[in-house]
Amino acid sequence: MLPRRLALSSVFIAAILLLLPQPAWAAAGLDGAAMRWPYALPFAGLLLSIALGPLLFAKFWHHHYGKIAAAWSLLALGSLVIFAGGRATLAVLVHAMLAEYLGFIVLLFSLYVVAGGILVTGGIKGTPAANTAILALGTLMASVVGTTGAAMILIRPLIRANRPRRQNAHVVIFFIILVANVGGALTPLGDPPLFVGFLHGVDFFWTTRTIWLQTMIVAGLLLAIFVAIDVWHFRSEPPVRDAAPAEPVRIRGLVNLVLIAAIVASLLASAMWEPGIAFDVLGTKLGLEDVARNAALLAIAALSVWLTPEEHRQANGFTWEPIREVAKLFAGIFVAIIPVIAMLDAGQHGTFAWLLSAVTAPDGTPREAAYFWFTGLMSAFLDNAPTYLLFFELAGGDPQALMHALPGTLASISMGAVYMGALTYIGNAPNFMVCSIASENGIAMPSFFGYLLRAGAVLIPLFLLLTVLPVAPILHWH
Repeated sequence: MLPRRLALSSVFIAAILLLLPQPAWAAAGLDGAAMRWPYALPFAGLLLSIALGPLLFAKFWHHHYGKIAAAWSLLALGSLVIFAGGRATLAVLVHAMLAEYLGFIVLLFSLYVVAGGILVTGGIKGTPAANTAILALGTLMASVVGTTGAAMILIRPLIRANRPRRQNAHVVIFFIILVANVGGALTPLGDPPLFVGFLHGVDFFWTTRTIWLQTMIVAGLLLAIFVAIDVWHFRSEPPVRDAAPAEPVRIRGLVNLVLIAAIVASLLASAMWEPGIAFDVLGTKLGLEDVARNAALLAIAALSVWLTPEEHRQANGFTWEPIREVAKLFAGIFVAIIPVIAMLDAGQHGTFAWLLSAVTAPDGTPREAAYFWFTGLMSAFLDNAPTYLLFFELAGGDPQALMHALPGTLASISMGAVYMGALTYIGNAPNFMVCSIASENGIAMPSFFGYLLRAGAVLIPLFLLLTVLPVAPILHWH
């Protein structure tokens, strides 16, 4: 989906890196212990650009966000060329793009396309009962069709139902919290950070087995709070008289539900199939199962476009711009994060030793509460997918050890990344998309900091409760 000139530029850059005289490929790796904090500046600069660009210079950002992301990426790559040489830089770039980014963006793309073909129509009234039902349904759907998929399917019916109400922004705020974030905590399909964990070896159903109780409690309490707030607002609303009878609720584009099931099947098949065949690309091993999964997901997306009537997507307001923006920005993130990951891999010998000390007790055991809060708060402001990866690596980066020897640590990272991504518009990919759609449809959404205050007032007490009163023996909160 990237413009042709960007693809040609990437080939040109790769050729330059390849020709630079260096003796080793990916086997040499990067010596994170020898790197200092300035190597993390491109990553920090890119994330700050994503956070502040839409707020401070929205028009310029909208037209040039791809160039801005590319500039930060090139700065990160340039620093790595100086540090490790051209060939080593090309090797780690290939690894980041093929082993990390490709599977991540292909899944998001396929879910976005397939969910965009499902159209919900009908005369739904914005009553507390109907709103709660939509939020509960979306929360349940999020771990199956993804937070992006569930949000794109349900946000427009929810807006249409609540447009006659004078006070309706709170409905969208809770929709972002529940459907676009908390509901996606149970599978790698649900939220991007969990899919990053899946790509790094975490079992597909590990979070389902491990944090279902915490997710159920958080979601249940949030729904109860929403009911109380919505009933209070609804009682102050003047009665709305409908001139025409309400149309029955209908779901169109049902073939896409079959295609979503095919996406799930593709992920499960790739997790269970181990053909033992891999392709070596400049030191990066690509398993045949991963190549087959990505090809299957792209084919499913193509089938959705072919089989879904165009009017369904038009009625949904479907455009390619949101996924194009996500693809470009996350490509930049996955490149700029390379030196940060290298420094984290250095552990106590690296620049981020202080962060490791903050989440590790003197006896060497992880502080699970610290992992939860550090991962969560950074996810809220730095996007939850790269933040999950940062703390996954900080905790050792070994999926088997984290799942079996340190399950509480991995659970804390997973919950922090997913739950607290709801604290800001930039914490998770669908948050800002939902806000933009609501604003375009006449919902007076709060500003960045206005949303932060409202979401924080609801969520921070719940997270403090989760910290003080652990609800499962797997979490010890040292």
